[in-house]
Amino acid sequence: MRNHLTAIIALAAAALAPARLPSQQARRAPGFSLPDSRMELHDLADFRGKPVILEFMQSTCPHCQRLAGILETLHEKYGDGVGILSVANPPDNQTTVGRFIATYKVGYPIVFDCGQAAYSYLRVQKFDLPQVFLIDQQGMILNQFSYGPNTIAIFEGDGLAAELDRLLKHPAPKK
Repeated sequence: MRNHLTAIIALAAAALAPARLPSQQARRAPGFSLPDSRMELHDLADFRGKPVILEFMQSTCPHCQRLAGILETLHEKYGDGVGILSVANPPDNQTTVGRFIATYKVGYPIVFDCGQAAYSYLRVQKFDLPQVFLIDQQGMILNQFSYGPNTIAIFEGDGLAAELDRLLKHPAPKK
């Protein structure tokens, strides 16, 4: 009975703990400072103290286009309490991203990267889009989501909102 109760408590604690990448536990989110289309710099450190959704996207990616609506809904729901930042890489440019912002009514920043920031997060030169990182209030990567059958709720449903609600209810411990 005692072992059974201990197992239940351990499972409950694991369910309430923020998710961590199994292969990258407690990995600090690489820093960067990148310009948007108005040449305003956005530094990841500016979001310290808030959870951050960091998306690597491309304006022509249909999954990125659907995710833009979800991110905008989250931007409206959480306001300044959560940072949302999208990173576009070539071949995207000011024109294609400007069209994307206008079409999908994006109010959160989309910044431009030559590939260096993407590589520091993904650690590979070729990757599928979109890629989403959930970063906690202390700048640690909690989870990485790639589009696929197991992540449909993240990219097309309310999965990101659930992740944020859980994170905001149970913030990561201070180090």
